[in-house]
Amino acid sequence: MTSDVLSIDPDDSVGIAARKLSERGVSAAPVIDAEGRLIGVISEGDLLQPFCREKQLQRAWWLRILAEGEAIPPALVDYIRLDKRRVRDLMTSPVVTVTEDTPLPVVADLLLRHRIKRVPVLRDSRVVGIVSRADLVRALARAPDAITEPI
Repeated sequence: MTSDVLSIDPDDSVGIAARKLSERGVSAAPVIDAEGRLIGVISEGDLLQPFCREKQLQRAWWLRILAEGEAIPPALVDYIRLDKRRVRDLMTSPVVTVTEDTPLPVVADLLLRHRIKRVPVLRDSRVVGIVSRADLVRALARAPDAITEPI
C-alpha cells in the first residue's frame, strides 16, 4: 500500500490536476472534498476523455457549421467550455474502496472484477492509502503467501 497519497480537489481545473499527477509520477489520485471525504478518483484516462477521437470528429463538424454561418448548437458551446471543466466533471464516482484489513485476495478480485488499476484504502471514511496492481505484484514477488495477508 502506498500511504503518501496525492489528493485532488474537485474544483481543480483539468490542467492543475494533470500537472499534479505528472509532478508526482502517478496515473490517478483520489478526489477529496473540503470535509476530507472521498468523492471520486481522477485518472489519466478521465482527463483524456474530452480529447478522444469521437470528440475530435464532433469538433470538425462544429467548425464546418460555424464556417457556414449556421446557428451555434448547444453542443458546440459545451465543447468551447471544454478547457474550463473541473475535476468534478470528469472524475469517476462512486469509488470502489477497501479498508486496511481487507485481505489481499479480495483486493485483487475487486481490481480485476471492476477493471480498475488501484483502490483507495479507507480508515474511518478517510483515505489513508492506495493499493495498486503493482503493489499486489510486488507483494507476490516478495512472498507468494503474502497475498493471503491483509494489506
